[in-house]
Amino acid sequence: MTDQAENPEQEPFPKIDTSVPHSARIWNYWLGGKDNYEVDRLAGDAFREIFPGIETGARAARYFLARAVRHLAAEEGIRQFLDIGTGLPNVDNTHQIAQRVAPESRIVYVDNDPLVLAHARALLTSTPEGVTNYVDANLREPGTIVREAGKTLDFDRPVALMLMGILGHIEDHDEARSIVRQLVDALPPGSYLVQYDSTDTSEDYVRAIQQYNDGGSVPYILRSPEQIARYFDGLELLEPGVASCSRWRPDAAALGLPAEVHQYGGVALKR
Repeated sequence: MTDQAENPEQEPFPKIDTSVPHSARIWNYWLGGKDNYEVDRLAGDAFREIFPGIETGARAARYFLARAVRHLAAEEGIRQFLDIGTGLPNVDNTHQIAQRVAPESRIVYVDNDPLVLAHARALLTSTPEGVTNYVDANLREPGTIVREAGKTLDFDRPVALMLMGILGHIEDHDEARSIVRQLVDALPPGSYLVQYDSTDTSEDYVRAIQQYNDGGSVPYILRSPEQIARYFDGLELLEPGVASCSRWRPDAAALGLPAEVHQYGGVALKR
């Protein structure tokens, strides 16, 4: 493994606020990670008391990411991945899965969370043949994301755009769709969109999210599966379309997961 070049002009990391629960750290806690604080564990436990299925959903979403990346690298020949809102490092991140299949793969992670920035060195590893890089940018700045990612990725060749559990943080659905459209418009034909988010398909989940949002954290908006499907407008969905993450081409790793979780996603081709 080799470290790619760091950005010598990078600003110092902002102070990490450990007084308010943070979605990436709570998600890390539910997945069994250690990059979280007591405030996150308390919020995660309170959430789980209302909606006990959250850890199962978190695992299903993680396995969906792994299957989608593996499929695109192994079956569709994709060698470039733009992973926006990557969150905290965990087992089998996008670059590890892609480069296991194709060592020459190039991956750009995008986030603007200070804790994720602090862990960027863990993400900035790569096979000698490939490249892994990191962009500090906001999802609401698609032009900046494309410009900065273009320093590592070749936007004349297919790219897999990954928006995993991040669009729920855009409170207005039309704005979220507009961001997706701008990002997809920057991709050449032969590219793919990989996306999932949590849905409003459980009353308990809706109650748990409302409690979380009322606690002062950055709000997360649950949407219907039909609303999530709108992110793929104009693209060609791969089978089985937009589905519960545990139903999207399950493999041995997904055994033991329920057929239905409340995270829905899909993978679609740009013709």
